[in-house]
Amino acid sequence: MPYSKRRVVITGAGLISPLGNNVNDLWNHLSLGKSGVDFLQALPPHTLPTHIGGEARDFTGHIDNFGELDKTLKRSLKKGLRLMCREIEMGVAAAQLALQDAGLDQATRDPDRVGSVFGTDYILTLPQEFSAGISKCINGHHRFHFENWGDEGIAQVAPLWLLKYLPNMPASHVAIYNDLRGPSNTLTMREASGNVAIAEAVTTIRRGAADAMLAGATGTRIHPLRSVHVALQEALVNGMANPAAASRPFELNRAGMVLGEGAGVLMLEALEHAEARSANILGEVVGYAGTSVANIKAVADYRRAFENILVGLLERSGMSPADVGHIHAHGNATIRSDQEEAAAIDEIFGETKTPVTAAKSYMGNLGAGSGVVETIASLQAMQHEQLFPILNYETPDPQCPLHAADPQVDSPGSSFVNVNITPLGQASGILVRKFTG
Repeated sequence: MPYSKRRVVITGAGLISPLGNNVNDLWNHLSLGKSGVDFLQALPPHTLPTHIGGEARDFTGHIDNFGELDKTLKRSLKKGLRLMCREIEMGVAAAQLALQDAGLDQATRDPDRVGSVFGTDYILTLPQEFSAGISKCINGHHRFHFENWGDEGIAQVAPLWLLKYLPNMPASHVAIYNDLRGPSNTLTMREASGNVAIAEAVTTIRRGAADAMLAGATGTRIHPLRSVHVALQEALVNGMANPAAASRPFELNRAGMVLGEGAGVLMLEALEHAEARSANILGEVVGYAGTSVANIKAVADYRRAFENILVGLLERSGMSPADVGHIHAHGNATIRSDQEEAAAIDEIFGETKTPVTAAKSYMGNLGAGSGVVETIASLQAMQHEQLFPILNYETPDPQCPLHAADPQVDSPGSSFVNVNITPLGQASGILVRKFTG
């Protein structure tokens, strides 16, 4: 078969999220309508305009969070954790869990034909990495002397501090620790990163450069500096007495985005490679699309971006709107983004009334980690033949014309699209369907 005709299937999944660190916990939360959003514990109270978020509290960074590892890998990985910040730890853990879920161990893989591609946010250093050096450059009047940094301050910074925060490190660590010698790449596109990483992995397999690829993303909005950046740039929810009710995508009384953190990874394989080892196939990636739409002043045109993605997915997969079982929306719970996304969905899928869901209502915005975790959620919905609703969706917004999923009458169908977008208008999407042979 020509490489360009290769079918690419999903054979494993791993995640770290506010809804748990495995697919079963994720599904239990979604199917029972349980939110992972609560009052923030990782950040000091009263320092931000919001005090709630979706923290991955079950993830401590302990080696046990990385699943079942053989002694050699466990020893090496445990030693390497000192060179990983939390975002990188989450990404590596999700990748190890995906590898284990796929059953693609060293005995069943050709290391030269397996690679890794990761999406990330821009990863920020924790302030404490520089605190000792800064203290050296502050005089008795609490003034910082820049001229002293080179001689006195920088010497107090750990020599390898930068390795803990480089965005390309999740893919690098995963490849090194698991001896994956195939193509490796990193894409830093914020919320769009996860679906773009999947698309990159699919094209890598289709062009014959690999037989299998780990494709994932890791991100956070919960960070001493990153949370400040987000608060300055985006509309955050505030003043909610009940954190679980805070994230309300497409709902009339929505009040803004909820901070979150997490990572998700899929094991993607050429169909013939998966079948040769009798792998359990979770789904097939049949379409992907990317776009970036903003005006000359860098103001995003969300509606055009979402329309481009939805049309591109249908064209590339050869499917019609009626063929799509459900839409897993970006659903950021901000006023303009939700309105423009809903308008785009209505334009393309309005006649078919395709049900729409949004996992951000359960866990907040995980940054780059959002897309892959959401994809895993929709894969679970198809497997269980049960579509989870948009949490906290009580009063429809007339400005958001869409068919919000109702699990009493709507099924997940045999396919879904997942879409995500950045505040600057970079958008991505994938179309996945059940594997039918």
